[in-house]
Amino acid sequence: MQAFEATWAEACKVEASTVMVPSGYAFLIGPISFSGPYCQPNIVFQLDGMIVAPTNPKAWGAGLLWWIEFTKLKGITIQGSGIIEGRGSVWWTQSQIDDDPIAINDDDDLGTELGTKMPRSNRRTGMGWPESFHMQALRFYGSYNVTVTGIVIQNSPQCHLKFDNCNAVHVFNMSVASPGNSLNTDGIHLQNTKDVAIHHCNLSCGDDCVSVQTGCSTVKIHSVNCGPGHGISIGGLGRDNTKACVSNITVQDVSMYGTMTGVRIKTWQGGSGSVQSIRFTNIRVSEVQTPIVIDQFYCDRTSCKNQTSAVALSGISYENIKGTYTVKPVHLACSDDTPCSELSLTDIELQPMQEHYHMYDPYCWQAFGELYTPTVPPIICLQAGKPTSDRMFSDHEACESA
Repeated sequence: MQAFEATWAEACKVEASTVMVPSGYAFLIGPISFSGPYCQPNIVFQLDGMIVAPTNPKAWGAGLLWWIEFTKLKGITIQGSGIIEGRGSVWWTQSQIDDDPIAINDDDDLGTELGTKMPRSNRRTGMGWPESFHMQALRFYGSYNVTVTGIVIQNSPQCHLKFDNCNAVHVFNMSVASPGNSLNTDGIHLQNTKDVAIHHCNLSCGDDCVSVQTGCSTVKIHSVNCGPGHGISIGGLGRDNTKACVSNITVQDVSMYGTMTGVRIKTWQGGSGSVQSIRFTNIRVSEVQTPIVIDQFYCDRTSCKNQTSAVALSGISYENIKGTYTVKPVHLACSDDTPCSELSLTDIELQPMQEHYHMYDPYCWQAFGELYTPTVPPIICLQAGKPTSDRMFSDHEACESA
């Protein structure tokens, strides 16, 4: 630990310096922050060995949200053939199950596969972990021109790789590796981050392979393998009546196997703001429960209060999405107060896995748009034209002027 801190202190003084973690060695370190803002730019963190997390609760400070953090840096690169090993099984086995369900209407009887909701636990676990423990393995905060390539992040306690308030992010040729039953282990999590490219990555986890949260724009995700996991998600947005703004997101040339959802947008009731200019194209799904999802009634608790306001969704295109599903091909559940508008679907071919039971037809609620080609199966529930509500336009303008 002290060796890492001392090495960083020296590297921080020299532009384009390199911190070496040599191959053939494993280093056990507790929570550590490699911090600016007074560091010289373009530092390289060359990770060829292994960094291992402690499993003793005493090694973690109260309320800490990250294990390895890089903050307020200009030009930081993490590269190499090494491994960040989170040893997260202790967290997973001691945490309350969260099925991350899709909220459904009363007449949309999905049974237990998508309808079961488990309460979160607020009790301390038997291992002594603090309440509401959310540990990110590798976090970047307030940084510009960030690159992550080559490395493997595995068995994270929760989120593997997070970018918060960053600009100009490039993630490629790296892997996330955790089992499908590892709880809340998002692969790559983006929040208040702009100008992002994520490509040629293999992402296996127990939650969203990529999660795009509020404040994100100009994000391109392509040439990614996802599974197991919960697919690629925008949201949840608008939690606790907050404003959320997301725009200009492209998800392209992605393969998903055995995931809970494919491409998904999820928002809580009561939020405001907008999601617009979203493109999902060239997506291949295999044995995915529900490949196409909009869920504006998202709830990760036993119950959520019904509220009228919602994050406005418009300008969302689905192109060339093909493969197999095990529960339902399409689920478009939009807000009564602020319906989804300008949805477009082209070349959608989703076939059921015949050996599965309890499969359902496409479902739409307050979803408006256009089918540019016939779909398999037919999505006859999509409403043509535009909704009469003009609430969404003011929400979009509020995000653009922010």
